[in-house]
Amino acid sequence: MKKDKQLEIAKWSMQKALDQGADQVAVTVLNQRNIEIEFRDKKLEKLKESTQNSLSLKIYLSNKYSSHSTNDFRKETLDKLISEAVAGTKFLTPDEYRSLPDAKYYPQGKPDNFNLHDSAYEKIDAESRVDLARAIEASAMAQSDQIISSTSGYNDSEYSGVRLHSNGLEGDVQGTVFSTGAEVTVSDPNGGRPEDYYYARSRFFNALPDPEKLGKWAAQRALKKIGQDKIASGQYDMLVENRTCSRLIGMLISPMSGRALQQKSSFLEGKLGEKIASEKFTLIDDPLFPKGLGSRWYDGDGIAAKKRIMIDKGILGNYYIDDYYGRKLGMEPTTGSTSNLIVQPGRSSLDDLTKQITKGILITGFIGGNSNSTTGDFSFGIMGFLIENGTITKPVNEMNISGNAKTFWTQLAGVGNDPYPYSAWRTPSLLFEKVEFSGI
Repeated sequence: MKKDKQLEIAKWSMQKALDQGADQVAVTVLNQRNIEIEFRDKKLEKLKESTQNSLSLKIYLSNKYSSHSTNDFRKETLDKLISEAVAGTKFLTPDEYRSLPDAKYYPQGKPDNFNLHDSAYEKIDAESRVDLARAIEASAMAQSDQIISSTSGYNDSEYSGVRLHSNGLEGDVQGTVFSTGAEVTVSDPNGGRPEDYYYARSRFFNALPDPEKLGKWAAQRALKKIGQDKIASGQYDMLVENRTCSRLIGMLISPMSGRALQQKSSFLEGKLGEKIASEKFTLIDDPLFPKGLGSRWYDGDGIAAKKRIMIDKGILGNYYIDDYYGRKLGMEPTTGSTSNLIVQPGRSSLDDLTKQITKGILITGFIGGNSNSTTGDFSFGIMGFLIENGTITKPVNEMNISGNAKTFWTQLAGVGNDPYPYSAWRTPSLLFEKVEFSGI
């Protein structure tokens, strides 16, 4: 559906709600196409294409709020939906903080060269997609006769939409996302079946890694786990692989939210301007990052996107405050969610950081676990490799790390120069000192 048609439907729906008595209205019209392909053990197991049209409607009436959605764009259906939605909103309990954001927070224009859409998308045919998934799986299986099974996948999506607010916002989105990779299971003489994966995501098709490399990387990661076992409990230096660091970063995001602050469930409450991490740690939220998977020019509230330094050399600089909780807290809204989250990289490679460690563990994945946003306590299962005197010696698994985020982030001793490029969270490898591990 073209933009002018999307706008026509959104404007008609917004005016219909206002005519029915709504004080304020937000309308989003979105169209999306998804393609999924999966190979398993040299056979095509999934070939799926789907398209979806959706309209979401937010109604504000005398400080009462409701949201509604439909996939049916026929005006007779929309007319009934909107009339019933407005009528139903009148019976809800008022909430003095419910309204659209002040128009002063809306973007004043779309950023220049804000291109998140691959113009080559329409040129990618079904055969090319299938061949790519097949090549990944074949490359993985070719790495060793110890491989039990391999599953490769290819997904892409194309979307476009518009967003209107009755108090002034008119925005649009258009983008593509490509994802491809493999999962591999191998045979361990000790009876185990180690497995691992390698997937890559990008806004542009030609930015994906070579399919043969993807299959090879996934297989090699699994093969390196053969012989994995627990080791003795104790304090170890902990080196966390770049693509795995997001689990650790995540324990900071919830406590930084307006909701957690307002509900007194954040260990970071009242910490703005204070040191909460090592000076080696700088965390940037950049929604305008070129070709970023989290890039946007307005957020979920319609508030203009802005680059923010969330943590500057260990000092907490910002919270994630959406419009609703900003009103409750009496604080200016920033944004309610992450976009492209970037840890400022250091100068050392993963190999350089490994060589610095006398006794430590390289973590390549987390297994379960949880973190408490109120207290900062955390516990995660891990898998990875033992490091002795700067050398990786053997694979380990079924161990746990535990601690408290209030002190854990001050133990950061090194930051790699290798930010992971295939995610909206661009995290490099991180080295922490004296982390508690439990094993045998």
